Amino acid sequence: MSEHKQTKLSHLLGRLGDGWLVSTRWLVAQGYSRSLLARYVASGWLDSPAHGVYCRRGSHRSWQGVVFSLQQLEGLPMHVGGRYAMTWRGLDHYLRFDAATITLFGSGRLPGWVNKLGLDERFELRAGTMLGFTPLEDAAQASADTLYAQGLERMIGELPACPMVVSMAERAIFEMLGDAPARVSIAEADAVLQGLAGLRPALLSSLLRTCRSVKVKRLFLALAERHGHAWFKQLDLAGVDLGQGKRVLIRGGRLHPKYLITLPADLDEQLG
Repeated sequence: MSEHKQTKLSHLLGRLGDGWLVSTRWLVAQGYSRSLLARYVASGWLDSPAHGVYCRRGSHRSWQGVVFSLQQLEGLPMHVGGRYAMTWRGLDHYLRFDAATITLFGSGRLPGWVNKLGLDERFELRAGTMLGFTPLEDAAQASADTLYAQGLERMIGELPACPMVVSMAERAIFEMLGDAPARVSIAEADAVLQGLAGLRPALLSSLLRTCRSVKVKRLFLALAERHGHAWFKQLDLAGVDLGQGKRVLIRGGRLHPKYLITLPADLDEQLG
């Protein structure tokens, strides 16, 4: 290998952190041709775990590396949220030990290679605008303050080289309720809310004003009020639009007299 090509290879290997997954598009933009990448794979310097994506040989493969690569390298405006964000934080009372579905919230499309890496976890993208929160445009450059205002934060998991943007509990519960009752049962969401004694009322109040889903806001308030957390009494609901009329969430359910949304009639029994 010529000195120039060796330098290019060394530069690439020096840039790729443990767990990073880089697409063909990203590598070509950095000056690496497809034929050169094929030689790197054949020579054992790179692996290609799925068509169109590469990693350093011996690099750990995990869902966290996938999320980091989507956010930081591909520049896709998406974050880990909803139920999986709760589960990862240890706040989900209904932990499942089978293959997990990692819920990403954002815009655009997931690259085809994301669910072809042989991982136990699968990835699913939800429309980031469904709740009306400000879209995350640049995870790599967003400051901690900018993220916090949106109910997000940058976290490091088992791969130090792969920090990720993840919903805080305050935002994740809204995203989780957005999936109710189709993907998440009301009883599950209620059990999670029962354990959320440490939420920040100022951030919750801000998210309530920003959220556009009347269903989510009413459901959150109806369930949260049941558990008497100290933060509930500190919520500032000025400017929170709860819409008009009734919302039938559960056919045959019990209408909440204050928030006018139907809840399961046996919710207390399900909570146990």
